[in-house]
Amino acid sequence: MPLALSALAAGILFGLGLAVSQMTNPAKVLAFLDVTGAWDPSLAIVMAAALAVFFAAFRIAQGRPAPLLADAFKLPARREIDAALVAGSVLFGAGWGLAGLCPAPAITALISGQRKAFLFLGAMLVGMLIYRLTTRRHA
Repeated sequence: MPLALSALAAGILFGLGLAVSQMTNPAKVLAFLDVTGAWDPSLAIVMAAALAVFFAAFRIAQGRPAPLLADAFKLPARREIDAALVAGSVLFGAGWGLAGLCPAPAITALISGQRKAFLFLGAMLVGMLIYRLTTRRHA
């Protein structure tokens, strides 16, 4: 139960951070990505703050033998960069640049009833289904 509660608390905190920073506002994200036009650099501050928090937490975690609520750290076993990783990264970036949303902000935006978030998540789920049906590489 403590693991589920900590996951819930982390998810709520993350969602609040996305909402407060306006990462759930596609227009704000698209303005940040428009570096040759009316660029809005404010999300760079959000990203820098997130990196600072991650860096501090990672340094603390490195000094621990195990996480607080698990027996051991579970790090990814794969380290190579392959075509599937590159293709997925390109698709993610293209989707983010075209829609101004990515999965977590889109899920958070559902609370405000943004029509674009519902459309985005529907398209994302269809894409995930197509991937699952057309590849043998399942987790």
